[in-house]
Amino acid sequence: MTPLANELQTYLQGQQPAMLALLRQLVLAESPSSVPAAQGAVQALLRPPLQALGFRVDLIPGTQSGGMLLARPGDAPTQTPGQLLLGHCDTVWPLGTLAHMPLAQEGNQLRGPGVFDMKAGLVQMLFALQALRELGHPPALTPVIFISSDEEIGSPDSKEHICRLAKEANRALIIEPASGPAGKLKTARKGTAQYEILVTGRAAHAGLDPEKGVSAILEMSHIVQKLFALNDPAGGISVNVGQITGGTRPNVIAAECRAVVDVRAPTLADARRIASTIQALQAQTPGTSLQISGGINRPPLERTPANQQLWHTARHLGTQLDLSLEETLVGGGSDGNFTSQYTATLDGLGPVGDGAHARHEFIYLDRLAERAALLALLLLAPPV
Repeated sequence: MTPLANELQTYLQGQQPAMLALLRQLVLAESPSSVPAAQGAVQALLRPPLQALGFRVDLIPGTQSGGMLLARPGDAPTQTPGQLLLGHCDTVWPLGTLAHMPLAQEGNQLRGPGVFDMKAGLVQMLFALQALRELGHPPALTPVIFISSDEEIGSPDSKEHICRLAKEANRALIIEPASGPAGKLKTARKGTAQYEILVTGRAAHAGLDPEKGVSAILEMSHIVQKLFALNDPAGGISVNVGQITGGTRPNVIAAECRAVVDVRAPTLADARRIASTIQALQAQTPGTSLQISGGINRPPLERTPANQQLWHTARHLGTQLDLSLEETLVGGGSDGNFTSQYTATLDGLGPVGDGAHARHEFIYLDRLAERAALLALLLLAPPV
């Protein structure tokens, strides 16, 4: 371990009780994406430590969310080239989840809704910045912090701001959870898309006049088979018809049927090809018609040269902490999918644990200081 890495890790290990105290407060402030007003409590907890670090913190209002926190050093010009630290404070867990899924420490694990995805990452970010400030190591580039409250619902409010900030940044460091117990960094994510398909037929009495009806459900059965045929596990492409609704009564030929389709693709070329195929679907049952809406939500985060350069920097810095870091591709999307279109991006810099969106969600407490130290070293790294 190098002297700098040892200094950072030692400091952060000493801060672990304070890290844990803040993390407990954040988890206890339940903040589901679906309740915009719930974001106020967790944002109120994040603002003071940012201000104590010398950041000017602005709340950007949202229309579908609880708004976004944008923080810049108070003495930094707005147009100064910087590095973007990106996270979110919303969770998938509804209000009241703590009643049956309480915050609990079990040995080296801290469990609770949102602890892994991704409130521990926010704590690591704050303390990495604190370590640099207290130890007198200024970041190589101006840190710009953006914390959204709508990531779990597709970032409808924050996407525009994230893309704008990414265009201005030299690199983007995504504080989403690491992958697996090895704490792998996420250097590739599949792109995500969603489509809604509406089939229209003609209603008729199923017993008296079945020949006068045209079943939208029958046509949808053909569409579903065409969609599932687009799956390519070897190529990393998944097409899933996750919801189907249709018909009114068992004795009525269904006049409408609706399906919602989820698509994951590893490259933008794949995502666009699947999009074209879905948009080109044609009804084969006479008397039926299709309406297709939707499209690509998050483009893939691919292993571009700039992204790989940033990954290699992180891997080298990991050796200074005696870490043997690995990279991985994951199927879920994040806001790093957006930033990767404009600047070097590295994802998965948050906590090590498991159970994102699952009842067993937890983090390993003894990895908090280590991951915060890695982030601190990345903030000190020269521009890519």
